[in-house]
Amino acid sequence: MRNFHRLIKFAPVAAAVLAALPALATNGYFPHGYGLKAKGMGGASTAMAQDSLGGATNPASMVWAGSRMDLGADIFMPHRDAERSGAGFPTLNGSVDSDRKAFLVPEFGYNRMMNSNLSVGVSVYGNGGMNTTYPQGNFNCGGGPANMLCGSGGLGVDLMQLIVAPTVAYKFNPRHSVGASLLLGYQRFKATGLQAFDNAPGFPPFTQSPGSVTNRGTAGSTGAGIRVGYFGRLSDTFSIAAAYSPKMKMGDLDEYKGLFAGGGSFDIPANFSAGIAVAPTPAWTVALDWQRIKYSGVPSVGNASMPVAPLGAANGPGFGWRDIDVFKLGVAWQMNSQWTLRAGYNRGQNPIGPADVTFNILAPGVMTSHYTAGFTYALAKDSELTAALMVAPRQSVSGPSLFNAMMGPGAGGNETIRMRETSIGLGWSRKF
Repeated sequence: MRNFHRLIKFAPVAAAVLAALPALATNGYFPHGYGLKAKGMGGASTAMAQDSLGGATNPASMVWAGSRMDLGADIFMPHRDAERSGAGFPTLNGSVDSDRKAFLVPEFGYNRMMNSNLSVGVSVYGNGGMNTTYPQGNFNCGGGPANMLCGSGGLGVDLMQLIVAPTVAYKFNPRHSVGASLLLGYQRFKATGLQAFDNAPGFPPFTQSPGSVTNRGTAGSTGAGIRVGYFGRLSDTFSIAAAYSPKMKMGDLDEYKGLFAGGGSFDIPANFSAGIAVAPTPAWTVALDWQRIKYSGVPSVGNASMPVAPLGAANGPGFGWRDIDVFKLGVAWQMNSQWTLRAGYNRGQNPIGPADVTFNILAPGVMTSHYTAGFTYALAKDSELTAALMVAPRQSVSGPSLFNAMMGPGAGGNETIRMRETSIGLGWSRKF
């Protein structure tokens, strides 16, 4: 009971730290990995038991991780820009870069072995997010200076999703375990500069809830879900694992009920992962994960952006994101008793197609390839430092502007969204 009380004491402290900071992501809007060791291996972690972030990946792994605490942070550095060309109204042409280019993304985990077959723990992490902050620029939509989407002032969105995941894992025999995490979620969102979509004069009616589209400050909501997992150490050199989280129902973002489909609904999509880990020698481990993220199951994310109903309606426009598959390959080499080196590659599908570029100026989650490296250095028998680096080369998507439908054929020309990113993280772990 004393251990359980210690676990509960840590959770709100870590949650308070994370809630104050943004989280961003790269496989759509999910991170490429959870935990700095996994991030150094392309995100591969389903069949690994390296830390106490199992509540974010595979709860069943926690009973293999031992008693420990992990605390770390990434500096995430994305570069996002958008361009419009060939517009029938030349004052709509131009390009703009998102201003903010560095974000701190922390994570925390704690795990305690209650006996050799049972563990309890908590993982606290940013599930993902979207953030853009474009300056107004030199655009003119016929009514004076405007931003790239014909609103006034700066243009952008800020979405952060925080998960606190109390976790229980149990070995039902010496080589197999199951686990479950209760996912307690908090999200916050704000949008600015979307006045043209708020039934603005000169534009067709676009929303069923005028006044609840943009510049409403920060909205927040909470929700709950579950993640379940299985881990099988079939031999001393080969492990298999799988984990699943159904769609997580979140409360509506009422201040933006005129923007998001379903009157402000913004749930967290269902996701599934399966993985293997092979240790051909005691010093080497190779891990491979497959992940499926079902963005189409969340209307505000998956509905097509071409309007067939007003913004905010159940079948109203969304970001047009399709479901994606992500493959994560990582390798770890324990060079000696102090140093472990890692490398990896993460290949995810781009969820955004050419027909949905305009809305995704706000959220250009177009990344596909991620190259990673990292290391762990043992400070002592019970403590270690871990670092991870991720580099994702520039990726772009181009397509016809939505303004062609709003203002007449050819009026908006074509648009391109681009993104590249780097992250570097450092963490400290303590084993008990």
